[in-house]
Amino acid sequence: MNFNWDVFWQYLLQPSGVYLTGLWLTCVISVLAMLLGCVLGLAAALLRLSKNPLLHLPVRFYVWLMRGTPLLVQIVFLYTALAAGGIFRFEDIELFGLIVPGNVQAAIIALGLNEGAYMAEIIRAGIGAVDKGQYEAGRCLGMGFAKLMRRIVLPQAFRVIVPALGNEFNVMLKNTTLVSVIGVQELLLSTQMITSATFRVFELYLVVALYFLTLTTLWGFFQRWLEKRFSQSDRPDTPPPAASRMFGRSTLKLLRGR
Repeated sequence: MNFNWDVFWQYLLQPSGVYLTGLWLTCVISVLAMLLGCVLGLAAALLRLSKNPLLHLPVRFYVWLMRGTPLLVQIVFLYTALAAGGIFRFEDIELFGLIVPGNVQAAIIALGLNEGAYMAEIIRAGIGAVDKGQYEAGRCLGMGFAKLMRRIVLPQAFRVIVPALGNEFNVMLKNTTLVSVIGVQELLLSTQMITSATFRVFELYLVVALYFLTLTTLWGFFQRWLEKRFSQSDRPDTPPPAASRMFGRSTLKLLRGR
């Protein structure tokens, strides 16, 4: 095998502008699509709690459709099929002085819609993990549904959701490679463009694999920190010593002062 170490180290340690653009776009698409997915998932999870079939049945259909069809098909359908059918075409738009291409918009929406279906089930499971007595306590205090969810249920459910949320974002980072089929110049497509010019396929695909491994590893460290941060509130307070429980803290202080 003719492995060129110079090319490998050059693109790994001194990436070109094309690589950096692809890396930046990968991160931006991942974050925006995940935010969209969380918003859709929260709305879908809350609507599924409704007893009104006009509210929860469309959500069930949405979750069934998104989870039952391949993500790659959803991306191509949203960007290519809708335009070919004369239904909708993504056009470039200007946002905060930046030009956002139509295919990038389609990529974010497609990934966000798909993620929303999975987040809906994750959030619904987190809400279901909250003790029913918390609901009754909130109602006894006169809280409405919105206030009950915002003040009592969702903060407790979030501790259950965090691990799955972190895993979903890890998957989202890797799923951004799929949007290359609609011409989004993320990390994978950027690598393909460079390999077509240099013909160093093995070296450059190894570099892109290491880039993704670095991104997911860094996110893994942040996820563990986040889980540890939220799990601290679940730990019971350390009980006071037996002597303190028997005589009281103030009495012990007086005895120690003598």
